[in-house]
Amino acid sequence: MPVRVLLVDDEPLVRAGLRAVLEAQPDMELVGEAADGAAVIPLVRQTRPDVVAMDVRMPLLDGIEATHALLRTVADPPKILVVTTFENDEYVYEALRAGADGFLLKRARPAEIVHAVRLIAEGESLLFPASVRQLAAEYGDGGGNRAARAALERARLTEREGEVLRLMARGLSNAEIAARLVVGTETVKSHVSAVLAKLGARDRTQAVITAYESGFVAPG
Repeated sequence: MPVRVLLVDDEPLVRAGLRAVLEAQPDMELVGEAADGAAVIPLVRQTRPDVVAMDVRMPLLDGIEATHALLRTVADPPKILVVTTFENDEYVYEALRAGADGFLLKRARPAEIVHAVRLIAEGESLLFPASVRQLAAEYGDGGGNRAARAALERARLTEREGEVLRLMARGLSNAEIAARLVVGTETVKSHVSAVLAKLGARDRTQAVITAYESGFVAPG
Protein backbone atom coordinates (compact mmCIF):
# COMPACT_ATOMS: atom_id res chain seq x y z
CA MET A 1 0.00 0.00 0.00
CA PRO A 2 1.32 3.48 -0.79
CA VAL A 3 2.13 5.92 2.00
CA ARG A 4 -0.73 8.43 2.09
CA VAL A 5 0.48 12.00 2.70
CA LEU A 6 -1.36 15.22 3.58
CA LEU A 7 0.50 18.52 2.98
CA VAL A 8 -0.14 21.53 5.25
CA ASP A 9 1.76 24.75 4.52
CA ASP A 10 0.72 28.35 3.96
CA GLU A 11 3.29 28.82 1.17
CA PRO A 12 1.92 27.61 -2.21
CA LEU A 13 5.43 27.23 -3.64
CA VAL A 14 6.49 24.97 -0.80
CA ARG A 15 3.40 22.81 -1.28
CA ALA A 16 4.02 22.67 -5.02
CA GLY A 17 7.61 21.55 -4.49
CA LEU A 18 6.67 18.85 -2.00
CA ARG A 19 3.77 17.76 -4.19
CA ALA A 20 6.06 17.29 -7.19
CA VAL A 21 8.50 15.20 -5.16
CA LEU A 22 5.86 12.99 -3.56
CA GLU A 23 3.79 12.43 -6.68
CA ALA A 24 6.90 11.17 -8.48
CA GLN A 25 7.18 8.28 -6.01
CA PRO A 26 5.37 5.04 -6.88
CA ASP A 27 4.95 4.16 -3.20
CA MET A 28 3.43 7.49 -2.14
CA GLU A 29 0.02 9.08 -2.62
CA LEU A 30 -0.82 12.72 -1.99
CA VAL A 31 -4.32 12.70 -0.49
CA GLY A 32 -4.84 16.39 0.22
CA GLU A 33 -3.45 19.86 0.88
CA ALA A 34 -4.21 22.71 3.28
CA ALA A 35 -2.85 26.22 3.82
CA ASP A 36 -3.26 26.33 7.60
CA GLY A 37 -3.25 24.10 10.66
CA ALA A 38 -6.90 24.93 11.30
CA ALA A 39 -7.86 22.67 8.39
CA VAL A 40 -5.85 19.66 9.57
CA ILE A 41 -8.40 17.80 11.69
CA PRO A 42 -11.29 17.75 9.18
CA LEU A 43 -8.89 16.85 6.35
CA VAL A 44 -7.32 14.03 8.36
CA ARG A 45 -10.75 12.63 9.15
CA GLN A 46 -11.72 12.90 5.48
CA THR A 47 -8.55 11.56 3.83
CA ARG A 48 -7.02 9.27 6.53
CA PRO A 49 -3.35 9.97 5.70
CA ASP A 50 -0.46 7.96 7.08
CA VAL A 51 1.75 11.05 7.34
CA VAL A 52 0.93 14.76 7.72
CA ALA A 53 3.78 16.97 6.45
CA MET A 54 3.07 20.23 8.25
CA ASP A 55 4.68 23.66 8.43
CA VAL A 56 5.59 24.67 11.98
CA ARG A 57 4.78 28.39 11.48
CA MET A 58 1.38 29.29 10.01
CA PRO A 59 -0.80 32.39 10.48
CA LEU A 60 -3.99 31.01 12.06
CA LEU A 61 -3.03 27.75 13.74
CA ASP A 62 0.65 26.83 13.80
CA GLY A 63 2.11 23.34 13.62
CA ILE A 64 2.52 23.06 17.38
CA GLU A 65 -1.12 23.76 18.19
CA ALA A 66 -2.30 21.73 15.21
CA THR A 67 -0.26 18.77 16.46
CA HIS A 68 -1.73 19.11 19.96
CA ALA A 69 -5.25 19.30 18.55
CA LEU A 70 -4.79 16.40 16.15
CA LEU A 71 -3.40 14.02 18.76
CA ARG A 72 -6.04 15.07 21.28
CA THR A 73 -9.09 14.67 19.07
CA VAL A 74 -8.40 12.09 16.36
CA ALA A 75 -8.40 8.38 17.14
CA ASP A 76 -5.42 6.53 15.66
CA PRO A 77 -3.80 9.77 14.41
CA PRO A 78 -1.30 9.82 11.53
CA LYS A 79 2.42 10.40 11.88
CA ILE A 80 3.36 14.08 11.89
CA LEU A 81 6.38 15.39 9.99
CA VAL A 82 7.12 19.03 10.79
CA VAL A 83 8.40 21.03 7.83
CA THR A 84 10.53 24.01 8.81
CA THR A 85 12.84 26.69 7.43
CA PHE A 86 15.28 26.67 10.35
CA GLU A 87 16.78 23.53 11.85
CA ASN A 88 17.80 24.95 15.22
CA ASP A 89 14.41 26.40 16.07
CA GLU A 90 12.61 26.29 19.40
CA TYR A 91 9.33 25.98 17.47
CA VAL A 92 10.58 22.69 16.05
CA TYR A 93 11.44 21.36 19.49
CA GLU A 94 8.07 22.41 20.86
CA ALA A 95 6.38 20.61 17.98
CA LEU A 96 8.34 17.46 18.82
CA ARG A 97 7.37 17.87 22.46
CA ALA A 98 3.75 18.22 21.35
CA GLY A 99 3.91 14.85 19.62
CA ALA A 100 5.37 15.36 16.14
CA ASP A 101 7.37 12.38 14.95
CA GLY A 102 10.21 14.27 13.27
CA PHE A 103 11.09 17.32 11.23
CA LEU A 104 12.29 18.17 7.74
CA LEU A 105 13.97 21.29 6.39
CA LYS A 106 12.21 23.06 3.52
CA ARG A 107 15.52 23.24 1.64
CA ALA A 108 15.96 19.46 1.79
CA ARG A 109 16.81 17.64 -1.42
CA PRO A 110 14.10 15.46 -3.02
CA ALA A 111 15.84 12.26 -1.91
CA GLU A 112 15.93 13.54 1.69
CA ILE A 113 12.22 14.40 1.57
CA VAL A 114 11.31 10.94 0.32
CA HIS A 115 13.55 9.29 2.91
CA ALA A 116 12.02 11.36 5.71
CA VAL A 117 8.45 10.48 4.77
CA ARG A 118 9.26 6.78 4.47
CA LEU A 119 11.16 6.72 7.77
CA ILE A 120 8.37 8.52 9.61
CA ALA A 121 5.78 6.17 8.13
CA GLU A 122 7.77 3.08 9.15
CA GLY A 123 8.53 4.39 12.64
CA GLU A 124 11.46 2.04 13.27
CA SER A 125 14.19 4.63 13.71
CA LEU A 126 14.65 8.26 14.71
CA LEU A 127 14.76 10.89 11.98
CA PHE A 128 17.87 13.12 12.20
CA PRO A 129 18.91 11.91 15.69
CA ALA A 130 21.87 14.31 15.90
CA SER A 131 19.58 17.28 15.25
CA VAL A 132 17.04 16.09 17.82
CA ARG A 133 19.90 15.73 20.32
CA GLN A 134 21.09 19.26 19.54
CA LEU A 135 17.58 20.67 19.97
CA ALA A 136 17.21 18.85 23.29
CA ALA A 137 20.55 20.23 24.47
CA GLU A 138 19.52 23.79 23.64
CA TYR A 139 15.82 23.86 24.47
CA GLY A 140 15.31 20.93 26.83
CA ASP A 141 15.48 21.25 30.58
CA GLY A 142 18.94 19.76 31.02
CA GLY A 143 17.63 16.65 32.69
CA GLY A 144 15.54 18.67 35.11
CA ASN A 145 12.08 18.26 33.59
CA ARG A 146 9.93 17.02 36.47
CA ALA A 147 7.29 15.41 34.28
CA ALA A 148 9.91 13.54 32.27
CA ARG A 149 11.73 12.39 35.40
CA ALA A 150 8.46 11.22 36.93
CA ALA A 151 7.56 9.34 33.75
CA LEU A 152 10.93 7.60 33.77
CA GLU A 153 10.65 6.69 37.45
CA ARG A 154 7.18 5.25 36.92
CA ALA A 155 8.38 3.29 33.90
CA ARG A 156 10.82 1.16 35.90
CA LEU A 157 12.66 0.10 32.78
CA THR A 158 14.64 -3.10 32.95
CA GLU A 159 18.38 -2.94 32.30
CA ARG A 160 17.89 -4.23 28.76
CA GLU A 161 15.04 -1.76 28.07
CA GLY A 162 17.33 1.03 29.25
CA GLU A 163 20.00 -0.15 26.81
CA VAL A 164 17.46 -0.14 24.01
CA LEU A 165 16.29 3.39 24.89
CA ARG A 166 19.89 4.67 24.82
CA LEU A 167 20.44 3.11 21.40
CA MET A 168 17.13 4.53 20.16
CA ALA A 169 18.37 7.97 21.24
CA ARG A 170 21.45 7.47 19.06
CA GLY A 171 19.15 6.88 16.10
CA LEU A 172 19.72 3.17 15.63
CA SER A 173 17.04 1.20 13.82
CA ASN A 174 15.60 -2.03 15.19
CA ALA A 175 17.94 -4.04 12.97
CA GLU A 176 20.96 -2.03 14.12
CA ILE A 177 19.97 -2.40 17.78
CA ALA A 178 19.56 -6.15 17.26
CA ALA A 179 23.04 -6.39 15.77
CA ARG A 180 24.54 -4.32 18.60
CA LEU A 181 22.88 -6.40 21.34
CA VAL A 182 23.23 -9.71 19.46
CA VAL A 183 19.53 -10.53 19.65
CA GLY A 184 16.76 -10.99 17.08
CA THR A 185 14.87 -8.06 15.58
CA GLU A 186 11.59 -9.38 16.98
CA THR A 187 13.12 -9.27 20.44
CA VAL A 188 14.13 -5.66 19.86
CA LYS A 189 10.62 -4.80 18.64
CA SER A 190 9.24 -6.25 21.87
CA HIS A 191 11.67 -4.18 23.95
CA VAL A 192 10.85 -1.00 21.99
CA SER A 193 7.13 -1.59 22.44
CA ALA A 194 7.66 -2.12 26.17
CA VAL A 195 9.70 1.08 26.47
CA LEU A 196 7.04 3.12 24.67
CA ALA A 197 4.23 1.63 26.74
CA LYS A 198 6.01 2.13 30.04
CA LEU A 199 6.92 5.74 29.24
CA GLY A 200 3.47 6.48 27.84
CA ALA A 201 5.21 7.62 24.64
CA ARG A 202 3.44 7.76 21.29
CA ASP A 203 6.58 6.85 19.36
CA ARG A 204 10.37 6.70 19.41
CA THR A 205 10.76 10.47 19.16
CA GLN A 206 8.64 11.07 22.27
CA ALA A 207 10.48 8.34 24.17
CA VAL A 208 13.85 9.84 23.27
CA ILE A 209 12.77 13.35 24.29
CA THR A 210 11.65 11.94 27.65
CA ALA A 211 15.04 10.24 27.97
CA TYR A 212 16.84 13.54 27.33
CA GLU A 213 14.61 15.72 29.49
CA SER A 214 14.72 13.32 32.44
CA GLY A 215 18.52 13.14 32.30
CA PHE A 216 18.46 9.42 31.55
CA VAL A 217 20.41 10.17 28.36
CA ALA A 218 22.66 13.23 28.03
CA PRO A 219 21.88 15.16 24.83
CA GLY A 220 25.37 16.62 24.52
